[in-house]
Amino acid sequence: MTDPHATPPLRAQRDGARGVPDATVARLPVYLRVLTGLGERGVTTVSSEELALAAGVGSATLRKDLSHLGSYGVRGVGYDVAHLVQHVGRCLGLAEEWRVVIVGIGSLGRALANYGGFAPLGTRVVALLDSDPAVVGERVAGLEVLPSARAAQVVGELGVRIAVLAVPASAAQAACDAVVSAGITSVLSFAPVELHVPAGVELRSVDLSTELGILAFRERRRAAAGGTPLPGARPAALTDPAPAGSSRAGATR
Repeated sequence: MTDPHATPPLRAQRDGARGVPDATVARLPVYLRVLTGLGERGVTTVSSEELALAAGVGSATLRKDLSHLGSYGVRGVGYDVAHLVQHVGRCLGLAEEWRVVIVGIGSLGRALANYGGFAPLGTRVVALLDSDPAVVGERVAGLEVLPSARAAQVVGELGVRIAVLAVPASAAQAACDAVVSAGITSVLSFAPVELHVPAGVELRSVDLSTELGILAFRERRRAAAGGTPLPGARPAALTDPAPAGSSRAGATR
């Protein structure tokens, strides 16, 4: 096995996460969060089983994910936490600062602007845009809301690479087109609609209503399998009363 303290292979150093499967890349921030927490608690080494359990994946999946990055644990010892934090962080590009603009400063946009969890992943919100004149000029999270028409200026002057869209579905494609035309190459959309981007632009979508719908569906299936009533459901005796003149078993006793 490779010494976890050893310098990562040249390919991992040069290419970072290039060529790593998308599913693995999606799990890297989770591994980093868990590893960072372990380091803050003074843990110096962690086994693949322990790390996998904390990250909510199988140990075989975790070992395969980390092998894509050129990281291998030592049998009987595990992974060096500090080294793995640095290595995963380097592969995620955390040595650089990725500047973000949020488009749409409604309730969701304001919440995202005030969210403190972006910094650990090397991202920083540097600009806010909105097309509503009533919102333009306000200060949110220490930043002045600028008109959406200034997207190209903001992207060019501040070196923004990532745009977060927190706009209604009806305005999402136009907003996406505007930031892409301004030079944005990565877009994260919270709009509940399918967007289209040109080749070379990375698009990630988070549809909160769809995600909640999936959870509700699974809760319904779980309740049905366990024979338990859904929260708020009325008892059968109330929802399916006996016909007039009939009696239920035991009703006359």
